[in-house]
Amino acid sequence: MPRHSPIELDFSRKYDREHARQYLNKHQDGLARRLSHWRDIQLARRALELAGEPRRVLDLPCGAGRFWPMLCEHSKRIVLAADNSVDMLTLARAAQPRDVVARISAFQTSAFAVDLDANAVDCIFCIRLLHHIELSEHRLAILREFYRVSRDTVILSLWVDGNYKAWKRRRLEARRAAKGRPSENQNRFVVARPVIEEEFRQAGFCIVDHLDFLPGYAMWRTYVLRKDA
Repeated sequence: MPRHSPIELDFSRKYDREHARQYLNKHQDGLARRLSHWRDIQLARRALELAGEPRRVLDLPCGAGRFWPMLCEHSKRIVLAADNSVDMLTLARAAQPRDVVARISAFQTSAFAVDLDANAVDCIFCIRLLHHIELSEHRLAILREFYRVSRDTVILSLWVDGNYKAWKRRRLEARRAAKGRPSENQNRFVVARPVIEEEFRQAGFCIVDHLDFLPGYAMWRTYVLRKDA
């Protein structure tokens, strides 16, 4: 039977067909975006190495499939891909190379209730999801579900503090609050590093390593986690 989650966040409802196409185009738009994508791929390859080059990987949420070609570079890797948005999955299948799509087993599911058995994959590859999750209880719900589904490791990225961009964002939000103006982009949040790392521990993970997009400057950090024996 499919698993159902009692948690559904507002931001996840926006990824209809038009938003899915915008998401695909965003990472191809201009030199800066292409360089950012190149750096994301570089960090993802390194994270997979730190995770021991897992053979069976779940890409969740897979979005428009921009990591599929990289995940399929390992000829013996089995790649599962899932997203909460059916429109995202449809676009990913159409946008990525046919030989890559042929190797992907894609399905619709929620990160809060993954439609897989316990220990179904060696690694969950979760890029650009947790920065949308404001509440600790919701992040813990996802992390505990990842603990259930992954046999060994989890690779995930989010925004953390302790860098220039987070400091700048905090100052901007403080100025807006002082003027009585609501902050923009309320579906994206910076998490204090001690907070998220304690949540990893509570969910049953230890940290193998972390990789910063631009150390000291950018908010993006990728963690490689392993289930704590």
